[in-house]
Amino acid sequence: MAAAGTEDAVLRLGAMPAHADALCVFVHGRGQSPEEMGEHVIARLRNGSAHVVLPRAQDSVWYDARAVDPLTEQTMAQLQAGLDAIDAAVALAISEGAPGDRVVLAGFSQGACLSLEYALRRPRRLRGLVAFTGCRVGGALRAQAATFLDGLPAYLSCGDADPWIPLGPFFEAAQDLAEAGAALRVEIFPGRVHEVLDAEIAALDAILVQVVAGRAAPGARRGAVA
Repeated sequence: MAAAGTEDAVLRLGAMPAHADALCVFVHGRGQSPEEMGEHVIARLRNGSAHVVLPRAQDSVWYDARAVDPLTEQTMAQLQAGLDAIDAAVALAISEGAPGDRVVLAGFSQGACLSLEYALRRPRRLRGLVAFTGCRVGGALRAQAATFLDGLPAYLSCGDADPWIPLGPFFEAAQDLAEAGAALRVEIFPGRVHEVLDAEIAALDAILVQVVAGRAAPGARRGAVA
C-alpha cells in the first residue's frame, strides 16, 4: 500500500498553525485512521497549544508486512513512502506557519514503528519522539542505524504481552535510539492491551511541554539514510 501524502489526506487538530507553540505529527496504526487517533489520543492531551497534523495511509495501512517480518523490497518501498508522508505533513504545516523548530513526532502501533524509522533515518527537524507500542521495521535495518540524535527526548512504551509488538524487538528499538544518542525513557505496562493509556498520553504531554520550554535537544544531525 502506498502512503498518502497529499494535503487532503492530512487531518489538522489543535491550535492554528501560526498561533501554535509546537508542531506535533501523529501517525496512526494499521487499520486505523487519523480521526480515530484524534478521538482516542489527541483529544486526551492536556496541552492544547500545539498544532497537530495526522497523515493518512492509503487503505489505512502504511506497509503490508508485520514490523517483525524480514525486510523485503516491497516493505522497504512502502516504508519510504510512509516516511515521505511524514515529511509532507511537516512541510505542509510549516508552510501554514507552524513552528518548524519545535517538531514532535509521535505514533501508535504501526505508526509508532514508522515514527521510530523516521527518527533514525530523517531526524533533522525533530525535537521530540514518542512511540506508543512500536519497534524497528525489519530486523535487517538495525545494523544501519547510524544517525546521531544529540539528546533528542524520546519516550517508548509497550505492554508486556502485546499481540503485535513483542518485547524483544521493542527493546532492540530502544537500544538503537540509546546508541544514537537519544535521551530515552522506556515504560512497560503489565497486562496492557493494544491501546494507549493515560500515563502514555501524559508522557506525550510532557515532551510537548519540554520542547516548548526549550529544554529539548538543540537539533538532531542528519545521518545516513538507507
